[in-house]
Amino acid sequence: MGVSRRRLLQGGAALGIAAAVPVGQHVAWGMRDYTRGGYSPDYPEAPIGEESWMNWSGAQRATPKQLASPQSIADLSELIANSEDRIRPRGSGHSFSGLVPSEGTILDVSYISGLKRYNEQTGVATFGAGTTLMQTAGTLQDLGRAFPNLPDIVDQTLAGSFSTGTHGTGETLTALHDYIRGFRMVTATGDVLDVSRETNADLFYAGKVALGALGVIVEYDVQTIPAFNLRRIVKAEPIEQVLDEADARAAAHRNFEAFYLPGTGMAATLSHDLHEGVVTGVQPSEDDEILEGLKQLRDQFGWWPWLRRKIAQSALPSGVLEDVSDASMELLATTRPIKFNEMEYHLPRDQGLAALRKVIAKMDRRKSAFFPMEIRFIAADDAWLSPFNGEPRLSIAIHAAVDERFDYFFSDFEPIFLQHGGRPHWGKWHSLKRIDFDMLYPQFRQFAELRETLDPNGKFLNPHLADVFGAPFNA
Repeated sequence: MGVSRRRLLQGGAALGIAAAVPVGQHVAWGMRDYTRGGYSPDYPEAPIGEESWMNWSGAQRATPKQLASPQSIADLSELIANSEDRIRPRGSGHSFSGLVPSEGTILDVSYISGLKRYNEQTGVATFGAGTTLMQTAGTLQDLGRAFPNLPDIVDQTLAGSFSTGTHGTGETLTALHDYIRGFRMVTATGDVLDVSRETNADLFYAGKVALGALGVIVEYDVQTIPAFNLRRIVKAEPIEQVLDEADARAAAHRNFEAFYLPGTGMAATLSHDLHEGVVTGVQPSEDDEILEGLKQLRDQFGWWPWLRRKIAQSALPSGVLEDVSDASMELLATTRPIKFNEMEYHLPRDQGLAALRKVIAKMDRRKSAFFPMEIRFIAADDAWLSPFNGEPRLSIAIHAAVDERFDYFFSDFEPIFLQHGGRPHWGKWHSLKRIDFDMLYPQFRQFAELRETLDPNGKFLNPHLADVFGAPFNA
């Protein structure tokens, strides 16, 4: 947002003097330790003969018997058919929920990657499921093609992205799994199935968002469109103005999203629209510098919300901060070197803004919060376990620094999301179980029955999925 942490803290010093900051409270607050109990950035220590695994944020951890990386579909099929252990596929490890941990086998399909086929007439491309979104977007760009949309993080594999309902933003744009036109899957018996809407409609609609619970998908046929350029405008604005205009702006722009900065009353909005002509290119992001400034502002002045807000509003810029244009993959996709934990819920559009106002108000009352919230808009699709099944949704994502507490996600915010009909992102933190999903998804029972038919012995289950499907689980 065009402001350094030095500027924020200099503003804090000046306003602090003017407001006659009570030194005792200021010092006491500054001595707080925000590190959550049990946090460790290191991999878990594995017993002799076992392996060590953790996810991107380090909150999900396991010591499986093996980390398997088959180099071909035939190798994978043989491994699954002959394994007596439970098997969980992993992508890039970017899911926060417990989808991956297994004490049996954790499976890496990164060798099954890259472009396999491309049909110039239909625009359908076939990729290995272990291909990352960044690799996919780059390959498509070389072909003069693109996905209609991308999420802001593109380190995930196609299998991980599709299987958890990963999405970008844009009220007329669907989540990524809606681009699937077919897939190849290895079942619990090692059989290889080619699935499309025409060959097996139920498995197709279930498999687009499958949580790795039906089998291991190894290839995807995905619909692409001609490559396109976008123009991005970033603004800093009061959050009340953003909330008042959110629906109108979502309708006015191809892609629209907002980031609220807790405790500041300010938001950053990003709009993307189709662009013709010469492009400007983009400059390196200052997001990490700003995030560190917001953290230090919390550390020094979080104890006095009024002063913290005044400092932020005096130091943060306003109006247009960026106006650039480039290829869609260059603008929609980012990297996130600073790690965090995240909860994201997808709410019906007619409930979303009411829930968002409650979430913002509660977050502002948390003096320790500083990590931005993200608000996005997604169109409806027809995958059985898609959070966007049947109706468009507004998504609200809340975050906490990787080493700080996030238990309040569940006590303070998840009840608000559920009160307003929210469905959780499958790859983000949530506490829901089978009884909840039966109520939230019209076709959840059908999916659960199909899963049990394909995998009656629970080879692809782990404790988390056993809770999701209400299935028996004996480790």
